[in-house]
Amino acid sequence: MKKLLTIAIAAGLGLSMQAHADRLTTELIKPIDPYVSAEPEKVELGKKLWFDPRLSMSGFISCNSCHNLSTGGSDNLPTSIGHNWQEGPINSPTVLNSSLSVAQFWDGRAANLQEQAGGPIANPMEMASSHLLAIDVINSIPQYREEFAKVYGSAEVTIENITDAIAEFEETLVTPNSRFDLWLKGDDDAITAQELAGYETFKSIGCVACHNGPAAGGTSFQRMGVVEAYQTANPAEGRAAVTGKDADRFTFKVPTLRNVELTYPYFHDGAYWTLEEATDVMARLQLGRELQKEEINNVVAFLKTLTGQQPTFTMPILPPSTNDTPRPQPFGAK
Repeated sequence: MKKLLTIAIAAGLGLSMQAHADRLTTELIKPIDPYVSAEPEKVELGKKLWFDPRLSMSGFISCNSCHNLSTGGSDNLPTSIGHNWQEGPINSPTVLNSSLSVAQFWDGRAANLQEQAGGPIANPMEMASSHLLAIDVINSIPQYREEFAKVYGSAEVTIENITDAIAEFEETLVTPNSRFDLWLKGDDDAITAQELAGYETFKSIGCVACHNGPAAGGTSFQRMGVVEAYQTANPAEGRAAVTGKDADRFTFKVPTLRNVELTYPYFHDGAYWTLEEATDVMARLQLGRELQKEEINNVVAFLKTLTGQQPTFTMPILPPSTNDTPRPQPFGAK
């Protein structure tokens, strides 16, 4: 009898382990893996540049201003505020897990993180500098020249090296070990019954067709408003601005749902401030589904399980300017 019980328990454990393993292979959302850089000194250099407002014309705006790492990698504004308090034309997407995206920006105009890093520096509505000026500023700081020489083998500062270092730092900004990831890996207690019900709804109505992979999105471009037209005063044309094709009008990169509870307001125009509203809108416009309140609440509960470990690091001490004049720190930094 004891032997039979032991066999039954072992069989049960075997089935349970198999079920857990199946989640990793059958579920369309995958866990996020931590990123370990082979070039830690480049990461440290990129981190300093990320937080350095001297890359901007005013000396007040850094990369972190619009992609604040203490608020989910975004700025929690409908559209970002740039040089001379200009209001940008589009919502600032989170930088967290952006390395997992097929391209960068809502319209995908940057093929990779390095290309994206150079855009805001020269954008007159964002940092409003130029690549030449940014090079001159960084090159005028002896400590930076020393660090560039150590990382790149030359003290000459180039925009390619500036953006490469920033991109390597951004590669580290992943958020593994969310409760949902733990569930995918076999921890049945990592999510609640309500959250699991929300995930089942998320799958059954078709959300997972676009929001899949480790980032739960970011890997395709889709039209905003498939079943119903999306009403907005925002002038963004989407992918059409890049391809020049009318068929791509109002087609945007599918945003990641990782840490989505932190990255309000939602959509390219930042028009909706709650996950409940955003879930309702997307179900109706993209899928033609009128969700009940309980279904919406369940889906929102599931979405909150996608919040992972936020990047943790010591704020860098920025190299002083040659004239030793104190420089303002980027607003929003902690």
